[in-house]
Amino acid sequence: MSSYDADVIILGAGLAGLVAAAEAADAGKRVIVLDQEPEASLGGQAFWSFGGLFLVDSPEQRRLGIKDSRELALQDWLGSAGFDRPEDAWPRKWAEAYVDFAAGEKRSWLYQQGMRWFPVVGWAERGGYLATGHGNSVPRFHVTWGTGPAVVEPFIRRVREAAARGRIDLRFRHRVTALTQTGGAIDGVRGEVLEASTVVRGASSSRTVTGDFALRAQAVVVTSGGIGGNHELVRRNWPPRMGPAPKRMLSGVPAHVDGQMLEVVYGSGGSVINPDRMWHYTEGIQNWDPIWPMHGIRILPGPSSLWLDALGRRLPAPLFPGFDTLGTLEHIMQTGYDYTWFVLTQKIIEKEFALSGSEQNPDLTGKDIRMVLGRALPGAPAPVEAFKQKGADFVVARTLPELVRGMNALTDEPLLDAAAVEREIVARDSQLTNPFGKDAQITAIRGARAYVGDKLIRVARPHAILDPKAGPLIAVRLNILTRKTLGGLHTDLSARVLNAEGQPLPGLYAAGEVAGFGGGGMHGYRALEGTFLGGCIFSGRTAGRAAAAAVA
Repeated sequence: MSSYDADVIILGAGLAGLVAAAEAADAGKRVIVLDQEPEASLGGQAFWSFGGLFLVDSPEQRRLGIKDSRELALQDWLGSAGFDRPEDAWPRKWAEAYVDFAAGEKRSWLYQQGMRWFPVVGWAERGGYLATGHGNSVPRFHVTWGTGPAVVEPFIRRVREAAARGRIDLRFRHRVTALTQTGGAIDGVRGEVLEASTVVRGASSSRTVTGDFALRAQAVVVTSGGIGGNHELVRRNWPPRMGPAPKRMLSGVPAHVDGQMLEVVYGSGGSVINPDRMWHYTEGIQNWDPIWPMHGIRILPGPSSLWLDALGRRLPAPLFPGFDTLGTLEHIMQTGYDYTWFVLTQKIIEKEFALSGSEQNPDLTGKDIRMVLGRALPGAPAPVEAFKQKGADFVVARTLPELVRGMNALTDEPLLDAAAVEREIVARDSQLTNPFGKDAQITAIRGARAYVGDKLIRVARPHAILDPKAGPLIAVRLNILTRKTLGGLHTDLSARVLNAEGQPLPGLYAAGEVAGFGGGGMHGYRALEGTFLGGCIFSGRTAGRAAAAAVA
């Protein structure tokens, strides 16, 4: 009789963990999946996502006249990643392997499992630099039909089916606090059983301990996620190159995304690399109907809003909405303030504002074609309109002086001078007199509308912000929003966790955000978007298959 409780133990029931579990079970292995949260949170952060996936040379792209290739995608990836450290060897190999996956079998493999995509491909992280710099040369952001829930559904289905066959044992409210070793090989876990909880998905659950546990397996796969819910850990790892850490941040993920397993694995000999590489958004707004502490939502902006710093100065080119997330973050933190402003019109918000999150997109999440078609009608989408009316960060006014007064009322100090803000807007609006001009943002807006997808549903016709017919005027205070860990556990292309000498730690694997989505940071310094969910899928598949192949 085997002394093992399972062939493979997986730590974390998010997207990467579900994929790894499904692959290992389909290979005939017995799997135990542990998660500290209640069953209501099965699927983890991916459930809350917009469901965007990075695909290369897809049928959706080709139907829109987009010419893409593996070579162009890799050029964009490497230009964004900026790999420059000796420890980037494995992350770079993971990046190349992932681009191959995105340009190869990714879409067909997911399609076979029932996944479908919205026909208009989004253009995220446009860059705005030279061809070899950061950003996507072409639209690659494919929104899954059904958003985040539809991304996790095929893998939840596979895991449930395997559980019914006796191949997978799902154990919730099990928090791992240590890995066990025998003869230098990881062969199990120890931890605490937390009391049962009936909180809704994403809400903070009890940390009351009711018991302990110990389990053994031939392979352990860590898929525990990142650090975005742990602001102390975010600040501890904040890179000096980005300026001082924000004094105030919103959370784009639930509190249980705490990074604790990184410390557990490090304490067992696993190597953590690139902890200073993170992905936090600059367009965060306070959720007027929060689920978790400091719950923030990200605006997914089109390129037309005027972006001002806390003092009312326009952000420099090419730091326009949707162009360079981390470049913008670095600039903001050098200003001495941790918030900025969008100034826009009703016409812009109607066409260009989307909100990240499955719950903020009921039409796409619910696969309701009639509701989706309603986006083309006058008026902002209902979730956006709700934030405009109820959100603490929104100001709506008919005149610019009234708007600036409202903006100053939202901050500790009245830093904005109405005359200075007016000068910025008037100068911008003057560039619309001709179909050409020197303002780089206006040029970028016109360039974006050359893509049919943007012209149809994403980018408003260029117009003067102070045109009364485009009003009312709207201002939005934008906060720093924690989200992703780009560094993590150092792994090879088989998802084996490496030690400080770069050698595999026997029996231990990692996937998803805890592994920097592969290798300890396959994105390098910057991401191209749509790559986080896909990174969880790709690395989870790799880890599940490798762990299954390694056990007897």
